[in-house]
Order: sequence, then structure tokens, then C-alpha cells
Amino acid sequence: MTIVTLFLLVMSIHSVRLQGNYRHMQADSAAAAVNIGRVNALIYAIVMESRGIYMSTEPAKVKQFAGELVKRNSELTAVMVRWEQTVQLDDLELFAAFKQRVMQFIDFRQELVRRGLEISPAAAREWGDNDANRTVRSNLNADLEALQRSYDKQAREADQLADENRYAAWYLFMLGLAALVLAAINVLVMRDSVIGRLSDITQATDRIAAGDIKSEVPHLMRNDEIGYLARTVQHFRDAVQKILELEQLEFNTARQRDAAMTQRDKLNHKYQAKRWQLSAAINSMPQGLIMLDGRANVIAMNNNYRRIYNLPETIRAGSTLEKILQHRVKNGLFSGDIVKYLTAFLDRIARREPTAYEIALNDGRTIKIYERPMDGGGLVSVQEDVTDLRHGQRMLERTERFLATIVENVNEGIIAKDARTLRYLFVNKAAEKIIGMSRAEIVGRTARELFSPEAADLIERRDQQLLAQKQQLEPIIDSIDSPVRGQRVICARRLQIGSAGEESHIFVTMVEDRTDQIGAGP
Repeated sequence: MTIVTLFLLVMSIHSVRLQGNYRHMQADSAAAAVNIGRVNALIYAIVMESRGIYMSTEPAKVKQFAGELVKRNSELTAVMVRWEQTVQLDDLELFAAFKQRVMQFIDFRQELVRRGLEISPAAAREWGDNDANRTVRSNLNADLEALQRSYDKQAREADQLADENRYAAWYLFMLGLAALVLAAINVLVMRDSVIGRLSDITQATDRIAAGDIKSEVPHLMRNDEIGYLARTVQHFRDAVQKILELEQLEFNTARQRDAAMTQRDKLNHKYQAKRWQLSAAINSMPQGLIMLDGRANVIAMNNNYRRIYNLPETIRAGSTLEKILQHRVKNGLFSGDIVKYLTAFLDRIARREPTAYEIALNDGRTIKIYERPMDGGGLVSVQEDVTDLRHGQRMLERTERFLATIVENVNEGIIAKDARTLRYLFVNKAAEKIIGMSRAEIVGRTARELFSPEAADLIERRDQQLLAQKQQLEPIIDSIDSPVRGQRVICARRLQIGSAGEESHIFVTMVEDRTDQIGAGP
């Protein structure tokens, strides 16, 4: 009895220690799982808000998404601070590297918000849609997986402790049973063996009735009535155990079903909200936009795209590009081969290369098209009516050619000089004749590189006078020594375009050679 009691004491202490370690490890693993889930959810939410900034063109929308992104960044920082307080020494080094990467991710998104608000959504997209961003995301996922593996290992160790605790409980039960048997030896000497064994079975039945379905039924191996009774109680215990297991299974199934339905409703609400936000964003774009999957089926399009090609409301998400082309043929806005066009389009999707090109519609309009591949296949096409822009460019080119023709063919020499460097930028044919040098010899050089020191001093002095007076429209007659044509008498009018500090600050001189007129005078 003394030996059994000592063993019971030792096993009880060991069992209490195992239970304490198990509860501690189980609590740490559960808290880590919750933190990992929160970090994953917040990173996903931050990425979604970033995409909202990418897709938005209105400052109000950008500001709205930026506010939500900053809020999620703050929540992510708070989760990391609380998590760090519960990290064990074994995971401290791994968590420190993960926290540093999360801080990099948060700083990166803060910069993205700044660019989206202070510069433009395009600048934010350029900052966020690059390999560096994807590398940070990949490293974050790797760190999360590493932490998950570490906490999974702790969970397995906790399960091992639970197994050891069960063994310890089993040992305690056996030792307790042995103690009871030893204590009953004295009673068994004085009692009838049948009454003692019936008492054992009665006690086992009471334990089972009290809910201890794991309790062992004694005397199962006897071949008399006591053994038969013990086996009946054993069958009763097994039946109760199966009933309880079925009830627990049904309860767990119902709870999981309710949780799944709740999660489904939440995801559906989020999906509807994101869908509405995406629809509002693309419909607010001034350009036409269409998103197609890898089979050229329409995922989404905005109203401006329908307006460009006069498409009916029946063309919507789920329609095909072939159907769009058929409507364009009916409207007189497409005259090519539909099959060849679709083949070339699918080939561009497969190559996953961004492209930009222009098409001319039969009604005279010019459409600029930008195509970019999407993750997961398909592409986004942004289309803009640039008819007015191209018409203006052609008018500007004709005007420039007209003015260049006039400048080149006037009798008066025209000389343009950079006011900052005093280097010649342009001379017309008349100026080439007056100076006696070709345009290639003059442009890019200064007066000191072309003329004598006396002539260069005179020219630079006139430049300083022009800088002080803004313009010299009254003719000034000077005598200047040309290195090719000798001493010449010139009449010049000068003006400056722009002002000091501007990049396009230019001196323009209109010069006339009067040497022959003065030589023929009285």
C-alpha cells in the first residue's frame, strides 16, 4: 500500500505538470494561429485597397481608398505589437525577421498612399506594380509559412503532451485500482467472494452512469454469472459511449455548418461591395475599358467603351469578343476579318506582352488602344478617342512647316541664340549668306568661336543690352569683322523670348547686310 501510494503521488505531480505544459503550449499555438489569420487578412485587405488606388482616377476615390489603407496599416501594426508580447524565446529570431519584413511592407504601402494622393494614381501604380513589391509579398508569405510550421510543431508537441497526460491518467487509474484492490484484500478475507465482485461491478456501473464512459468494467474474463453481468455492463458502457460520440459529432457538425454559412454571408457581402466599387471606378473613367479572360470572354466593361462602338446594353459581362465585333460590323465600325482578328487577339493574350496601337474607324474617328495582361490570364484594354488630338497635331505640323518655309525664305537674316550659353541655335539661309558660313558651322558654337575678339566683344555687349532692355526693335547699325567676308556693315533688330531662369530663354536677331548700300552712298 505504501509503494502504491508513493507511485500515485509521483504520477499525480507528473500529471499536473503535463497538464500545465499542455495548456500553456495549446494557448500559445491558438494565439499564434489567430495572429497569423489576422495578419493574412489585413495584408489581403491592404492589397485590395492598393488596387482600389490603382483603378481610381477621381481624387475623392483615391482619398477614400488611401484612408482605408492607412487604417489597415495601423491595425496591422497593432497586431504585430500584441503578437510580439506573446512570442517565446525559441521563435524570437524568426519573428524578428518577419516583423521587419512586415514593417517594410507597411512603409511601402504608406509611400504608395503618398504618391497616390500627392502625385497621381498612375504614380502609385508604378510604385506598387513592380517586381520589388511582388518580392516583398513572396517573402512575407514565406515568413508566414515558416511561423506556421513553427507553431504547428508546437501544436504537435502539445498533442504529444496530451498523449503523455492520457498515459499518466491511465497509470493513475491503474495505480488507484491497485490501491483499492490491496485495500479490499482485508475485506475479501472476511466477505464472501461473490458479494465483493458484485460490489466492484456496481461501482463500475455507477461510474458509467455518472459519465465516466472510459471506466473499465472488472471481472470480464470470469465464466460465471458475475462475468456475464460484467460483460453486460461493458456492452452498456460501449453503447453509452457511442451515443455520446454521435451527439458530439452532430453538435460539431451543426456548429461548423453555422460557421460556414456565416462566413459565406460575410464573403458574399464583401464580394458585392467590391463589385460595386469596381463598377463605379471603371464607369467613372473618361476612357473606354474592357476586361477579357483568356478565352476572350468579357469580364467587365464600362459605359464609355459601349459609347465608342455604339454597343447595346445586351453586351455585358459574359458576352464574347466575337459578339462585340459582330455588332461593330452591323454599325459600320469594323470591316476586317473577325476570325483573323480573334486569332491575333488570343495570340496577344498568350504572349502576355503589353501593347499599344491606334485604329481608324470607318466613321473617321481614331482610337488609341492600350492592352495590359492580367494575373491569372486575360487582359485589360483601355481605349481612348484621340480623333481631336490627332487632328490638332496634324494642324500643328502643317503650321510649323508653313512657318519654317517663311523663315527660311525671307531676305532678312534670322539668328536664334541660347540666352544662357550664348550658343547659336538656328540661322536661316539669309543669315548664312551674311556671315559667310554654313548652318552646320555656326549652330552649337559661340561668337568667340566664330568671330575675332573685337567682333565677339561687340556681339556680347549687344547681348547684355538686349537682356537689360527686353527688346531692341529700333534698328542698330554696327560694323563687324566677318572671318570669311571681311568688314561688313549690318543693321540689326533684336528681341528675347522668355526670361532669365527659364529653359527656353532665347535671343532672336533680325539682321540685314547694308555694306553695299553704304558703299554706294554719296
